[in-house]
Amino acid sequence: MAGYRRQLYRDDAVVLRVQKLGESDRIITLLTRRHGRLRAVARGIRRTTSKFGARLEPFGHVDLQLAGDPKGNQGSSLHTVSQVEGIDLYGKRFLGDYPRYTAASAIAETAERLTPVEREPSLRLFQLTLGALRALADGGHATTLVLDAYLLRGMALAGWAPALTACAVCGTPGRHRAFSVPAGGAVCPDCRPPGAAHPAPATIDLMSALATGDWRVADAAESGVRRECSGLVAAHLQWHLERALRSLPLVDRGAPAAGAVPPSGGGAAGPVPPPVAGAVADGASREMTE
Repeated sequence: MAGYRRQLYRDDAVVLRVQKLGESDRIITLLTRRHGRLRAVARGIRRTTSKFGARLEPFGHVDLQLAGDPKGNQGSSLHTVSQVEGIDLYGKRFLGDYPRYTAASAIAETAERLTPVEREPSLRLFQLTLGALRALADGGHATTLVLDAYLLRGMALAGWAPALTACAVCGTPGRHRAFSVPAGGAVCPDCRPPGAAHPAPATIDLMSALATGDWRVADAAESGVRRECSGLVAAHLQWHLERALRSLPLVDRGAPAAGAVPPSGGGAAGPVPPPVAGAVADGASREMTE
């Protein structure tokens, strides 16, 4: 539009992803507190003399001044970063820690998938994402527990929470042994579809604890139960997203002990075993920064 001057506005945001643009620029995907997910160009950020430095790297919590229409009614959909200050640059704490880096990558990718419409405010998802990255950085809970808690609560915000305390089909209350992703969670014997998994009761208890924030129960869960929980959570999320998360198979969930048996015999699909850390960590880093 002739004569249009780009509006300046401020917001704080979590950096979800960065992509190269031209010789020295990057496109930054942000989840902001007041304006939802948006993309902005950081000019000259790849130059050694950049004024932004390393403040616009994945997983950082930053305060920004942006140029553009926050409602997207005028001008380009790409905003421009004109100023940035770091609040908490969590990414620096993850660089030497493969499990935490890949878990943070999965959190960032999930946040982007759960906000399909740009500039649609999503304060609760912003707070949830920021809290999950902070919990990963603090290291107070196991990495996989933080990730699965984030995925369960993110699905709840999207309206996809799995049924855990009642049958997903008929609503009969109680602890049901079968779990069906297509049906929406735990199912009673009368509603159980063919191929439903039969997770251990402790696995359903762990999923409930993660969804509600009962960390006493979650931290006490055994490794086999955690792996089975992760498999169900990942399957439920990707069923509703209708596509796989690229970063989720890279998450290091710990290898089962030699001779260990699954916590149940129901055939629940577990997460993909973690590959060799060195090469795959490099691949995960490239996905977040290209």
